[in-house]
Amino acid sequence: MALRKVVITGMGMLTSVGLDRETTWQALVTGTNGVGPIEGRDLEGFKTTFAAQIKDFDPNSYMDPKEARKADRFVQFAMAASVEAMEQAGISELPDPYRAGVIIGSGIGGMLTFEKQHSRFVARGARAVSPLFIPMMIGDMAAGLVSIRYGFRGANYCTVSACASGGHAIGAAYDQILLGHADIMISGGSEAAICDMALSGFSNMKALSSRNDEPHKASRPFDVDRDGFVLGEGAGILVLESEEHALARGAPILGEVCGYGMTGDAYHMTQPDTEGRGATGSMAQAVRTSGIKLEQVGYINAHGTSTYFNDKVETAAIKKVFGDHAANLKISSTKSMIGHLLGAAGGVEAVITALALSRGVIPPTINLDNPDPDCDLDYCAHKAVEQDVEYALSNSFGFGGHNVTLCFRARR
Repeated sequence: MALRKVVITGMGMLTSVGLDRETTWQALVTGTNGVGPIEGRDLEGFKTTFAAQIKDFDPNSYMDPKEARKADRFVQFAMAASVEAMEQAGISELPDPYRAGVIIGSGIGGMLTFEKQHSRFVARGARAVSPLFIPMMIGDMAAGLVSIRYGFRGANYCTVSACASGGHAIGAAYDQILLGHADIMISGGSEAAICDMALSGFSNMKALSSRNDEPHKASRPFDVDRDGFVLGEGAGILVLESEEHALARGAPILGEVCGYGMTGDAYHMTQPDTEGRGATGSMAQAVRTSGIKLEQVGYINAHGTSTYFNDKVETAAIKKVFGDHAANLKISSTKSMIGHLLGAAGGVEAVITALALSRGVIPPTINLDNPDPDCDLDYCAHKAVEQDVEYALSNSFGFGGHNVTLCFRARR
């Protein structure tokens, strides 16, 4: 069976620095910081009181108001990013809806809904829980509602692998097209978990930064003074097609997904393997399945969480995979500006990586004021770098030892 090329024909994203693809991109390349105090919640007594929060989002711009009220915030985000991606792709007809599918990952799903309904249960009893609680809360509902919106009847599900969820979704969608099971796939990740329970849980396990007096400086990947990640929210979606299908309908080809790798650490619930074996294997596999040489990779959008272990281990893994070429790589962590979007991170960072290749601009890593001696590669500190790159990787690593690396190729 001949394997097919998988191209990108649409991209959508919303983050704390922009409610759409272009606004977010322009904010990132200028080093705009989207982290600040959390609004709309009483956080007295919380260890962390800031996040990369999306503001002024109106789901009614993308969904019927009645439908929007029945959807958790993470589903609303997924729909907004999918609408933007589909509009760019310009798909108006589906000759065979069973060859079009949706795979959207979410690490946590409807946590806001769960928290709200549990509070109602505790305060008023079982009958107070909404009959919509389950469909609003479950993680697969983003993929479900997007498929309903567009009439896609092919593969339809949610990947759940913590902070690797969005990356795994894109990898799975890539396989559907590569192997001939589908012609079009909507894929990526969405997350909306800025709530009391998530803040408490992540803070109490000492995963979050507690720099409450300087939240804009809290997300500082690869910096010696980093003290944890910053919680973010949003969504990133790609429309993927077989090259043959895209060319036949005259679609703009924005980039190419040319391979990916996925591994398991088999090491620890929350900490990465200190030897970096999972991350090393994931990156090496992505390059190998792409059929390219290590020296052809020019940029890595790092997982770069601003946590003590991740940044050291990821740096060491890059060195192990690329050897002397590691010193030539441009690397950046856009989490320094938009925080860690958990299950949406892989989706958003895939869009960012594809844009970096198509625009010839690599976003910066802000707040990298005092580099950790163990993190001694080129992380594009403070300022974006104008550089044409043909191949790039995007890393996503999650609790439980889940690792995925996507490989992208520029198609200018």
